[in-house]
Amino acid sequence: MSSFGTYLIGFVILIIGVGIAAFLLNVPTMWIGVGVVILVGLGVVRATSHGRMKDPPAT
Repeated sequence: MSSFGTYLIGFVILIIGVGIAAFLLNVPTMWIGVGVVILVGLGVVRATSHGRMKDPPAT
């Protein structure tokens, strides 16, 4: 599995854990949804930036 996939799987597990914790702390469902959407976006951006190959130096 690529590092991109591994990173996304780990981030999804983190998001699920944070969502469950927020639910148990009686955070309103709407705000849990907003937080999940934001975290998914951040996870994709970070996974893409970590998985991107560096451009070779110009000759």
